[in-house]
Amino acid sequence: MYQITKRIIDIVLSGIALILLSPVFMILSILIKKESEGPILFKQKRVGLNKTQFNILKFRTMRIDTPKDSPTHLLENPDQYITKIGKFLRKSSLDELPQIWNIFRGEMSIIGPRPALWNQYDLIEERDKYGANDVPPGLTGWAQINGRDELPIDVKAKLDGEYVEKKSLWMDTKCFFLTILSVLKSDGVVEGKSEVVKQLEERK
Repeated sequence: MYQITKRIIDIVLSGIALILLSPVFMILSILIKKESEGPILFKQKRVGLNKTQFNILKFRTMRIDTPKDSPTHLLENPDQYITKIGKFLRKSSLDELPQIWNIFRGEMSIIGPRPALWNQYDLIEERDKYGANDVPPGLTGWAQINGRDELPIDVKAKLDGEYVEKKSLWMDTKCFFLTILSVLKSDGVVEGKSEVVKQLEERK
């Protein structure tokens, strides 16, 4: 029952946001286009509800010669690819704004597990254990406010499972406002290989 209410909330809030934020979209689009060649929006294949695939939208923050389908925190030296405006967009999370359109279309929800890359098979498989692939992915979620890029895959999947188990209007409201706080503090944002990833690689 809540899923229907959740979808109505997503449509209403994303529709309002698209209208109110249209001037911001325009300004950022001009700045992105002015600094480097390439499209304004970045499209990437992600895993959605029931492991169906869709194209997630973001403002482009990196040069067009950046390696494709690789999470930024796994790149050896991401600074060589990130543009100046891109660095600001990523730090402020404004690069995620175009996903409001994904929400309006029903491919995503405001709150839910962040959609995995199509080739993050280990994360997708781990989420299957907790039913986290059986709910719409979100713009933000329980894992994002509890570590974001710093989390190892098993911990991230477990937190996604906790969200699925506790999914409710209260849980979504809590995630929403804690996300705002997390963004203001830039918590858990990692550019380049995190210490967790490096340690795991050293053990192999």
